[in-house]
Amino acid sequence: MTVFDLERPIRGETPVLVEIPHAGLEIPETYRSEIVVSPKSIRSDADIYVDELYRGATYRGATVLAARYSRYVVDLNRAQDDLDAETVRDHPSAKPHQPRGVVWRITIDGDRCMPQPLSRARFETRLDACYRPYHGAIASELVRLRERFGHAILVAAHSMPSVGRIGHADSGVRRADVVPGTRGRTTAHPSIIDLVDSHFRAAGLSVRHDQPYRGGFSTRHYGRPKESWHAIQIELNRALYVDETTHERKEADLERLRQLLLGLVEKLGTLRL
Repeated sequence: MTVFDLERPIRGETPVLVEIPHAGLEIPETYRSEIVVSPKSIRSDADIYVDELYRGATYRGATVLAARYSRYVVDLNRAQDDLDAETVRDHPSAKPHQPRGVVWRITIDGDRCMPQPLSRARFETRLDACYRPYHGAIASELVRLRERFGHAILVAAHSMPSVGRIGHADSGVRRADVVPGTRGRTTAHPSIIDLVDSHFRAAGLSVRHDQPYRGGFSTRHYGRPKESWHAIQIELNRALYVDETTHERKEADLERLRQLLLGLVEKLGTLRL
């Protein structure tokens, strides 16, 4: 099975790389005995249809990297040593309590999704098969784009529940339509952050920066404005485009949001820094 899909524009390339780490739903056979979870949980904890929302971005000049595996296999928006002893046995970097690190053992709703901790060898197998190739691809693309354009812009594409769930720090709190995460405006040039803000506000959407998501591993790790790598995480409220109970798409709303995102990708690609 393919771990991720990498699509480059045929022509009109821009410095924009869209990475989609959490839309995948696949759990390969080799990991199924180590993951015990319902199909509903897989969909509930995925950034469902975010890959569909950015479909067509390559025609607007962006490169798109989309993971195919569920985040229950490996969470690509975490550091590779982000785990605890109940997740991986005898790991030297284990934290005191991290049930949803680079490998999840508990779902957002609090259900166990691992029957037992992984051995160090099985954990490393997942990293070698899934995590390291994905982040190797991000780094390679950012290097390539910076060499061509003088800078690169990483859009970390995500979605979020409309209301914080039981496993979230903001449980029960209604969220904005769009949450750009730049860790206090430190991971991207101000003009990028301001463009994203104004683009969504002009469409009538509510925007709240860094709350409740400041930008995860990819934004923090690749957001290096002094090195001409810029990163911004964009969290979209799922209620904008999907029924959060049935996971059915709101087709007309999804298409409107897709066109809005494609417009943003195009604007980012022509931005002068």
